[in-house]
Amino acid sequence: MRLSKLHGTGNDFLVRVAESPEDVLDALVVAALCDRNRGIGADGVITIGAGNSHHDCSMLLQNADGGVAEMSGNGIRCLAYMAAKHGYARDDVLRVATGAGTRDVFLDRDEAGNVTRADVDMGTPKFGELLAFRLGEASFEGEVVDMGNPHLVFVLDELESVDVAVDGARIELDSQFPNRTNIEFTSVRDRRTAEMRVWERGVGETLSCGTGVCAAAAVLRRRDLIEDTISMHVPGGVLCVTIAETIRLAGPVVHIFDVDIDRSRLVASLS
Repeated sequence: MRLSKLHGTGNDFLVRVAESPEDVLDALVVAALCDRNRGIGADGVITIGAGNSHHDCSMLLQNADGGVAEMSGNGIRCLAYMAAKHGYARDDVLRVATGAGTRDVFLDRDEAGNVTRADVDMGTPKFGELLAFRLGEASFEGEVVDMGNPHLVFVLDELESVDVAVDGARIELDSQFPNRTNIEFTSVRDRRTAEMRVWERGVGETLSCGTGVCAAAAVLRRRDLIEDTISMHVPGGVLCVTIAETIRLAGPVVHIFDVDIDRSRLVASLS
């Protein structure tokens, strides 16, 4: 099985091309591949499926615990790199079928034709209710946002005031989220710059989260704390978010390496 490891602002994925429509990895296999001590290590595995008359290809995202997720803004940019390599992209636009609906990805290439940066139309956020949670010694209201996948966004004065590992792990599994949720902690530097840390459902704290960045920016714009276009700083780098009728997410794509895995030996190691 051929896998390619890529990252977008530190959010890393193993990307593969499906051998058939039925070629879906078992959750235990995905968890083994993503294990940073015993496997290759990644935040998730992305499988590229064949296209049709409406889409150039499809995207199946499985988180590090093997569970299926609807969408990833960083992940779809990593997919775009490999999809272009395998000839799925039509010119510099890639139309992808995801669990959150169709997403158009606009590609920047280098002289060799490799994708170096991608701009994704992430769709329209759907705002939900405000929910109160304890973060450390104080109570804060988080805003529910649907970006095709679930998010809870907290706007804080300082990100250092929260313990992401403790509070994120607890809130992800709260009974108010039957399908669990991603949690973003965001803070405004100025009207064109913000920062964010994230606890991802089924993964843990990651260096970046594309849908999370969009959810956080949507909440900040709704509260008139930022302009329509901002730079969002995450531990893994900087992403550009533009808010109009839909949200656009732009950022780099980095190819790390390709690797061949003996699938039968991997499965045997799990027993």
